[in-house]
Amino acid sequence: QVQLVESGGGLVQAGDSLRLSCAASGRYAMGWFRQAPGKERDFVAAITWSGGSTYYADSVKGRFTISRDNAKNTVYLQMNSLKPEDTAVYLCAGRLANYRGASCYDTDYLYWGQGTQVTVSS
Repeated sequence: QVQLVESGGGLVQAGDSLRLSCAASGRYAMGWFRQAPGKERDFVAAITWSGGSTYYADSVKGRFTISRDNAKNTVYLQMNSLKPEDTAVYLCAGRLANYRGASCYDTDYLYWGQGTQVTVSS
């Protein structure tokens, strides 16, 4: 059974940084999404199976960095210059094993973590 476990969320002030981690039970192309209360789930960032390519939502480009450690089957989301509008539950997601490309569409991901709360105060 595939498992994805996020960690690293918390309460921070605007301008602070956080690093989220997603430990997977295998190696997959991965993405980070977020969902604020009453809003749809939005794409944040994605990384290919190899880690050679990354993709970002315009709202986080230049502030967030997705990376992976394939030896640990772990994907990270480094979040800098956090803003109150970044407040959301952050979820990591994994694609089916034979899909090695990244995607910004949540429907392309089969496996999901339980989410970690990120709250940014002004």
